[in-house]
Amino acid sequence: MVDDTSTDEDRPADEDKPTDEMSEADAESILEEIERKRSLRGAGVVVVATVGIIFSLFQLWLAARGFVFDATLPFVGTVQLAALQQLQIRAIHVNFALIMAFLLYPLSDGTGGVARRLGRIPPATREQFGDSPVTSVVDRVGAVISWFFVDENRDRILPADIVLIALSLLPTIYYATQYQEVVDVVRLFGLRRAAPVGELYPFLDPIAIGPLASWPVAYMMGVLAILLVLEATRRALGILLTGLVSVFILYGRYGWLIPRDAPGIGLLATSQLRWDQVVQNLWYTVEGILGVPVSVSVRFIYIFILFGAFLEMSGAGKWFIDLAYSLTGTRKGGPAKASVVSSGFMGMLSGSSVANTVTTGALTIPLMKRSGYSPEFSGAVESSVSSGGQILPPVMGAAAFLIVEFTGTPFRDVIIAATLPAIAFFFGMWIMVHFEAVKHDIGGLTRGELLDIGPHMKHGWFYLVPLGLLLYYIVIARLSIGRAGWYTIVATVTLTALVAAYDRDIGPVLLGSIFALATATVLSQYFAGTTILGLVLGEAGAGLGLAAAIRAAIPSMAAIVLVVSVLAMLARPLTEAPLLELDDAVYDAANAVDEKVGYNAASTRAGAFGTFVVKSLDNGARTATVVVVAVAAAGVIPGIINLTGLGGSLRSLILTVSGGSFVVLLLLTGISAIIVGMGMPTTVMYIIIVVLLGPTMQEFGVALLGAHLFVLYFGLMADVTPPVAVAAYAAAGIAKSDAFETGKQAFLLSLNKILVPFAFIFAPGIMFLRQRESGEWVTLAASDLADIGFLVPEVIIPVVGMFAGVYALAPSIIGYYRTDVRLNARVAFGIASLLLSAPGLVLMPAGTALGMVGIDVVSYTVTTDIVLRVIGGVLLVVLVVANRRRADAEGEGEDEPESTDTTPTAA
Repeated sequence: MVDDTSTDEDRPADEDKPTDEMSEADAESILEEIERKRSLRGAGVVVVATVGIIFSLFQLWLAARGFVFDATLPFVGTVQLAALQQLQIRAIHVNFALIMAFLLYPLSDGTGGVARRLGRIPPATREQFGDSPVTSVVDRVGAVISWFFVDENRDRILPADIVLIALSLLPTIYYATQYQEVVDVVRLFGLRRAAPVGELYPFLDPIAIGPLASWPVAYMMGVLAILLVLEATRRALGILLTGLVSVFILYGRYGWLIPRDAPGIGLLATSQLRWDQVVQNLWYTVEGILGVPVSVSVRFIYIFILFGAFLEMSGAGKWFIDLAYSLTGTRKGGPAKASVVSSGFMGMLSGSSVANTVTTGALTIPLMKRSGYSPEFSGAVESSVSSGGQILPPVMGAAAFLIVEFTGTPFRDVIIAATLPAIAFFFGMWIMVHFEAVKHDIGGLTRGELLDIGPHMKHGWFYLVPLGLLLYYIVIARLSIGRAGWYTIVATVTLTALVAAYDRDIGPVLLGSIFALATATVLSQYFAGTTILGLVLGEAGAGLGLAAAIRAAIPSMAAIVLVVSVLAMLARPLTEAPLLELDDAVYDAANAVDEKVGYNAASTRAGAFGTFVVKSLDNGARTATVVVVAVAAAGVIPGIINLTGLGGSLRSLILTVSGGSFVVLLLLTGISAIIVGMGMPTTVMYIIIVVLLGPTMQEFGVALLGAHLFVLYFGLMADVTPPVAVAAYAAAGIAKSDAFETGKQAFLLSLNKILVPFAFIFAPGIMFLRQRESGEWVTLAASDLADIGFLVPEVIIPVVGMFAGVYALAPSIIGYYRTDVRLNARVAFGIASLLLSAPGLVLMPAGTALGMVGIDVVSYTVTTDIVLRVIGGVLLVVLVVANRRRADAEGEGEDEPESTDTTPTAA
């Protein structure tokens, strides 16, 4: 990785840089193309940023202060502005996302079916009537319609968008101002008893004609909200999810028409429901659009997306990528190994396979190609590891917070359970890229192209602090997820301010001022029981003990550091921050502001810090928009299932299809997760599959947390599974490789995402889970770790088997171990991998088969599990020894590969 922060003497010459490295703008262009986003300029950017910043500040307030909005004024006291209820907060949350979606994604770019058909009318009219008044009228009408609805270049906000934004405010305004009617009338008596327009808003009585005169306002607002969510879903996530959600809505209304006596499908018949009942369930309860998924987004998901945005904009993303290259770049196949490390970290922050692929892939893919990997393999590696970032603790993706809510499991337990499986997946990726590098004699980068690890750690160690604090808050202090996220964001901003202000000249004064104010705050609490500001405002009271005074002063430390640091930056505006290099997007935004205003303001030291904060708030909102829209739309599905009682029918249908076989059920669940996840966000896939199949898995005694992680792993496979494979196709765009071939190789490289979940489903000890006599699954305690009779067979052996199985899978996929692996040996490596990782996949079907011929035997026991793992281990050793001997006989070793062909056999 080229050193962007070093001096000229330490920096490699420009000619040493890769010529095929993509610019950040090119990568952003690919991402916008895949995500169908607009490329706004000028006022449009300001509008989106303003809405996004307000959205983020709203969420920060919720994380810090809860649902009560108040302000403390000097000499006045606390003034309460509003105290909102949960449904009101959720409606506002969704409303922000709708506005952002209407601003960021075009209604139409003129390439859709409807637009194309309408576009044929003016030419047809001209052909029929020539240059006539009719043709002129049609042309003008067409131009007006195009101006109002079509954004061909995806670079302007349309009048139709403004109309939809205004309409989106109406349901939220109703929720905010008429919540009492929702509670007292709608919930108790239904939408039919809610007030019409003339009764609720007398000043609108003159326009209350037709349906407006008779339809309840609550009903119209519910219908409007549902339609707007569908439109935002269509724009941001495509027609597939929109169609699926629409089908569920129609099923809720017309499912009663399904004949109950029809074979198979008759199980799906429902009781007859009216439209007002469907609308009420979807918009005015906690079971529909404003249900659990949106609740998780309000409390957990957004705040962690925002934390990721702050950390990335602070320059941590670049620093960790550089760190990965410094540690691994010179090794054999170093660029690919660095991709495994850096993309895992970035994927953990972004929570999006595609965004992570484009962000890190713009650098890693060209470097992998330059070192000797084929374009297809380079894109496959990047997309595969990028899609795995969402399973990597401690942050993980948005689905992890849904797991917390749906399972009722503390986040710390989710982190603990997900750690070893995630490490196993990335270990498998490391081994595969290593074997590919050895096979084709692919070396690493030269040390001159990389940063020295010592100076790099010295100049960026502080980026590790937020992650360390996050783990402390969640695992040790056991704070709530939202509170931990809030504290970590505050720490990130404060730490960034301190580093931005620090240099050798002002360092002693800066740190001395912070220490003096901190000491004064402790003394103020000790003598007067209040802060320094409280003393100024005359709020002195009884003093505290020393320990209590220190505890009371701690919350003020962040404010002290922040204020002193900002003042130091303002005092020396034109100096540079030697220890801090913010993300390029921050500097680009600052330069754009300066260019617009005509003088240097945003590019000063304090201005850059302010731009960092604003850009982080903006980027967090942009990233969260898709997630919020997705979970709002996905909330329709469990809402309809609960309303119609479909869950029980589906459970019966699934058990019938699986034939009562646990292995078949697992395969059915995994395949369903991959299919549903194609082209959809992981959160949507997770919600759909868990609601439909999750309860059935529990009937087989599966640990609840294991079932949910199983679904998550398979859903992530969808991002690299052809024919959709959105992450792989994004990587192909960067690698300039064949898209389908890249997707095929990414799928093969990601087979660990299939092997690992089967491993922990059959051996929950891998997730540090144990089932008590009561049937409850709990995280291992110290007493469990001391129980050797449990620890060895249930934890240690399965963990070793999982890692050995992941290792054995690599030669099977890559086709190389010391020398080329023949076809029969590749199959044998695959069998060894299966036996080592998940022997239950062999034992359970064997027991079922024996039962079918009248032999009743319990095939899957701890003993048989260990025996098959041992057999798999022996087979692996035999294969490894055989290949080593064959390599020696051929006169080849690890450093002298037989093949120099750059086409990877992962294909």
